[in-house]
Amino acid sequence: MNTIDFNFLNFSITDFIDIILVALIVYYIYSLIRNTLAVNLMLGLLIIILCWFVVGALKMQLLTAIINKFINVGIIALVVIFQPEIRRFLLHIGKNTFWQKNKNWWNQIFGIKTIESNNLMLIKPIIEACKSLKKGKIGALIVFVKFYDDPLFTASGEIINAKISKRLLESIFQKNSPLHDGAVVIAENKIKSASCILPLSESNKLPAQFGLRHRAGIGVSEAMDAVAIIISEETGEISFAKQGKVRANITFIELEKLLSRDF
Repeated sequence: MNTIDFNFLNFSITDFIDIILVALIVYYIYSLIRNTLAVNLMLGLLIIILCWFVVGALKMQLLTAIINKFINVGIIALVVIFQPEIRRFLLHIGKNTFWQKNKNWWNQIFGIKTIESNNLMLIKPIIEACKSLKKGKIGALIVFVKFYDDPLFTASGEIINAKISKRLLESIFQKNSPLHDGAVVIAENKIKSASCILPLSESNKLPAQFGLRHRAGIGVSEAMDAVAIIISEETGEISFAKQGKVRANITFIELEKLLSRDF
């Protein structure tokens, strides 16, 4: 049986792995910038590069010199322009590591299931508050983060640092409350801050009925390791955002399962 001589073709196993890794990187980048304004920015950069080859072939010295100056600072420009996407790319890699994928398995071995059952007691007042807000059609945005060290929250919101309670959440989002605009941020089993201004999602695929509250909830889940509960002021519908994706009109049973998994 004839075998392929990889040396003859100058193609080794290392080259094959190299191609696979590049394909994975391209796929991850595409999955992060898909349905965002970054796609248009990327197309603009590709057009500039294409023009650079064309003017170089036609020996247009003036245009070639101008585009060369732009390309010389291209790396810095890319870092500045695509800073949110680069951050999401690194978070995406971190969330898919072996440790993160098998966290539940490790937790069961070391007996951390008890902590998860205790978390159900923390989830209960949040669910009850959501029921009350939904019934009264009171708009709300509740964000859950694993690490409360982002200056975004401390700079734009009011520090609360209080125990999670149904009445506190209800009072924050009442329409006559000075803190009802913006988001409540929950971390470390506490209500850390309220009235936080969050980055809006740039996705052009969101439904037309999604307002600023929904775009903020989806946007924060795109920018960092966070999930968000969004309650519509018009309909009382509850949505859940994670990693830039949103599940609309979920039930309280679904909400409890999602929070049990991600909170």
